[in-house]
Amino acid sequence: MALEYILIFFALTVVAEILGTVGGFGSSVFFVPLAGLFFDFHSVLGITAAFHVLSNLTKIAFFRDSIDRRLLLWMGLPSALLVIAGALLSGVLAPQRLQIILSVFVIALSLFLMLRPAFRFNATNSNALMGGGISGFAAGLLGTGGALRGLLMAAFNLPKGTFIATSACIDLGTDVSRLAVYAGNGFVHLNEMIYLPVLFVASVLGTLAGKFLLARIPQEKFRQIVLSLIFVIGIFSLAEARNLLDVFR
Repeated sequence: MALEYILIFFALTVVAEILGTVGGFGSSVFFVPLAGLFFDFHSVLGITAAFHVLSNLTKIAFFRDSIDRRLLLWMGLPSALLVIAGALLSGVLAPQRLQIILSVFVIALSLFLMLRPAFRFNATNSNALMGGGISGFAAGLLGTGGALRGLLMAAFNLPKGTFIATSACIDLGTDVSRLAVYAGNGFVHLNEMIYLPVLFVASVLGTLAGKFLLARIPQEKFRQIVLSLIFVIGIFSLAEARNLLDVFR
């Protein structure tokens, strides 16, 4: 990759990390489509998982005192297990139609929660188990499941720090699992892993900037910001999936 493209890639990655930190659901929902501008689909899966390991380690370091250990157990375990199933299927299934279904679901639910700000999911173990499993499977199959998990955690109305720290811990287990499967599928290439130092610097800068912004966002506005970002992601993801379908026709 030419130097100018590396600089563009770095700048876009920092922006994705800032938005992912402020949104609290990780940067992959932004990073996957931007990485698709530079790499093929399967390479995007591999480099996203590797980058997300670095990104989530950075977030855990900065927000470690706010981790909710109960949610980490009930959401993290099914997420780490079902991401393996999704990652295995990613090698044999074309995910475009599933991405459309998930995008429509994300758009509809985020819009509902924005229009009904008083609505809450009960923060029960069963809801956490279901949300973790679904988001983990989506992460393995499509490269990102943070928007689905973010919707559920936003509906729990968690404090900002708890939302971000717990989500990062769940993501870390998910990413390590799917990275191992992607490597076995041949999606992890040495010539793309050389960009990891650049991605690590981007994750640190983006997380620091995101933390700075979060300190200035009132808790009552945080949920609406998260939902608004997820709604935009759903629109973007739907448009991307439809474009991919047109390519494969």
